[in-house]
Amino acid sequence: MTQLLILQHAIIGWFQDHLSRDDERGASLVEYALLLALIAVIAIAALIFLGHSVSNTLNNVGGAINNA
Repeated sequence: MTQLLILQHAIIGWFQDHLSRDDERGASLVEYALLLALIAVIAIAALIFLGHSVSNTLNNVGGAINNA
């Protein structure tokens, strides 16, 4: 979770640095923002689909350790 927060702060900092410039890079920043949003949606979907599988696996491992 900590690594995710560090990545989030890095991305936000990068966007703040690039948005504060007064040049003609607006179109590419919009494209980067859309790409970032797409990646975020895919990552969230992967977590939703894999979350139950990972949870079940960890529960099985924990149960095996408790029974040992």
